[in-house]
Amino acid sequence: MPYGPHTPADRERMLATIGVSGIDELFADIPAPLRASPLRLDPPEPEQTLARRLEGLADRNRTDLASFLGAGAYRHWSPAAVDQILLRGEWYTAYTPYQPEVSQGTLQSIYEYESLIAELVGLDVVSASHYDGAAATAEGALMTCRATRRERILVSRGIHPHYRAVVETYFAGAGLRVDEIPLVAAGPAAGTTDLEALSAMLADGTGPVAGVLVAQPSFYGLLEPMAEATAMAHRAGALSVAVVEPVSLAVLAPPGAYGADIAAGEGQPLGIPLQYGGPYLGILACTDALVRQIPGRLVGMTTDLDGQRAFVMTLQAREQHIRREKAASNICTNQALLALAASVWLATLGPHGLRDVAALGAVRAAELEAALGAIGAPRLHPGAYLNEFAVRVPNARAVHRALLDRGILAGLVLADAVPDEPSVADALLVCATEVTTSEEIAALAGVLGALIGGGGRVPAGAAR
Repeated sequence: MPYGPHTPADRERMLATIGVSGIDELFADIPAPLRASPLRLDPPEPEQTLARRLEGLADRNRTDLASFLGAGAYRHWSPAAVDQILLRGEWYTAYTPYQPEVSQGTLQSIYEYESLIAELVGLDVVSASHYDGAAATAEGALMTCRATRRERILVSRGIHPHYRAVVETYFAGAGLRVDEIPLVAAGPAAGTTDLEALSAMLADGTGPVAGVLVAQPSFYGLLEPMAEATAMAHRAGALSVAVVEPVSLAVLAPPGAYGADIAAGEGQPLGIPLQYGGPYLGILACTDALVRQIPGRLVGMTTDLDGQRAFVMTLQAREQHIRREKAASNICTNQALLALAASVWLATLGPHGLRDVAALGAVRAAELEAALGAIGAPRLHPGAYLNEFAVRVPNARAVHRALLDRGILAGLVLADAVPDEPSVADALLVCATEVTTSEEIAALAGVLGALIGGGGRVPAGAAR
């Protein structure tokens, strides 16, 4: 359809029809400070000059750092096949496959993704098209409320703080209630979800609980008592939501094995580059009993009139383009390109390769723990972990900045990430994956040891 610009007279007639005096009136509900400001663009310049200026800006990015940052987004090696397949032109413009007869390729790619993730998480149903792990977690939490007709959920403080914030936002808008489960303060289980507190909250009489959300591994990298938390939720008539990191499922029990009803998580580790925080891929899965509650695209395989294999959108009545007033969600972008990347990455590595990725990350993390412990930066929590953990570092923020000046990104400053958690005020969250090298670990330990030597004092000038 050709583009037809509206004339000033066209706009005046439209505004008169809807009864407003000007365009700005349409945005009156948005506070003025939050509205888009006028574009103030630089004057035009020759293409070569512009290219040089952009190259100068790009050169400000650091790509040479030895990175130990994880916290929900992880570095992994990706075979060349992943990018090569994504570069094929037919994938760039794939959109929602409403017409199966002309969308078989897109539908098959989504079907393959959903099949692979279903095998990985051990659940019956997987949907596609969620923004990221935080949005998928919030959607899973809403599912528990719809399915149980209850209005309260319990969320472990071991879940990523950004995920918890998104859940709070979703629930505040819907008039639903979120209570946080505290972490164990001390002892062998320190830093993990407090099961005694969970038991008390499930029975405290302040309202029936729809769902219990616990992360595996937790934000602090610790392995949580998922089977126990799931059983406690079910005894109270609540549903269990496991917030998972997908690569870990190659060596850890999948949500289906311990009875979780819903699994949510971030698909970025599955062959998707870090790329400045997005776009990413939200994973959402559930049992067959909850299939009508799960938002997103469900693709199934069937046969056409000629008996040939065909792919179709399944249970479309759940979607917003049919029976919109009963839609499970109004957020359902098509993340098919990123789902395809995850599918190609998983298929290329295979189950043994995925297990090697997870296991080698654990080996590197153990090497990192030993190196840091030897120079006076011990682990903060004693429990089991996979490839990420918190270490005690005096004056952590200043030390982190000093390490960055020396070419090392020493994980995440927990005082910045969770300022309301005093137990991690002087700690860094560090991560190792299969791409972390022994040389990088030695460099971190050497520089960090020099910085915190002499009673944990950062040398003058380290904090700027």
